[in-house]
Amino acid sequence: MAKGQHLSRHQQGIVRRYYEHMDTIALQKLGELVSDLYLADTPKKSEQLWKRVETALGRIASEEKDVRATLQSRDVTKLAELVNDLAAGNGTKSR
Repeated sequence: MAKGQHLSRHQQGIVRRYYEHMDTIALQKLGELVSDLYLADTPKKSEQLWKRVETALGRIASEEKDVRATLQSRDVTKLAELVNDLAAGNGTKSR
């Protein structure tokens, strides 16, 4: 936040709720990325999407070996399974 910038109570509540639900937001983005990867038509587009997946997984996933294995294999099916596990609560880290 810039120096001297103050938020109203209402704005502070919005910001607080955003950070409280950051895991859910990242998980939703991961689900969208899985769909985009299935539809990616060029290797360049696919590579860009995998970089975004890596960033999103770094924010919410706790099982490093599962994340590394998924990213190394570049298998969209494994990624979809990992996202489903995370959505079920079987691997999200607590903040």
